[in-house]
Amino acid sequence: MAVLKNVENKIKLVMIVSCLFLVGCVVISLGSVIIAKTMVDDAHKKIYVLDGNVPILVKQTDMSETFDVEAKSDIEMFHHLFFTLAPDDKYIQYTMQKAMYLIDETGLAQYNALKEKGFYNNVIGTSTICSIFCDSIKLNTDSLSFTYYGRQRIERRTSILMRQIITAGNLRRVPRTENNPHGILITNWRTLVNKDLEEQKKSDY
Repeated sequence: MAVLKNVENKIKLVMIVSCLFLVGCVVISLGSVIIAKTMVDDAHKKIYVLDGNVPILVKQTDMSETFDVEAKSDIEMFHHLFFTLAPDDKYIQYTMQKAMYLIDETGLAQYNALKEKGFYNNVIGTSTICSIFCDSIKLNTDSLSFTYYGRQRIERRTSILMRQIITAGNLRRVPRTENNPHGILITNWRTLVNKDLEEQKKSDY
């Protein structure tokens, strides 16, 4: 009886050791698979870009990680195209065409309104040069809305006028294209403030 009991104990011990070994193998295997998958995913996010003959490691990021930067860049780019003017009708047509790819019909409506008032003809006729400076952009990522704060410099033959421009609108994600590289479309765009700040007369020489 003692011998049988001793054999049973040894069999139980062997079973326990075997079960522990099996569980350990399963844990190690699962851990190895998870680690390997993580390493492969990380490797897929790393891209090498050739600078001449020198490979440079860059890391792929998700759009959500860079949305703030891309959205502000898209907003600033549109305002630069829309408000930067030269006394050249072909240049104005070119910049407006580029700007319209970044905005919905509200941008076209403002462009048509200015055109009907003869604003662009006046820019060409008086050799006016308009440029814009972005002061800040307030972006709300929850509601996908923004407020743009800037100053426009209007240089005429006899004076330089600085105007304050504040606009607002919403953003919508769209597929990236060559004409809209950020994949962000400005919607419901409107001008909140457009007023003179100061005017300097040019000296006559």
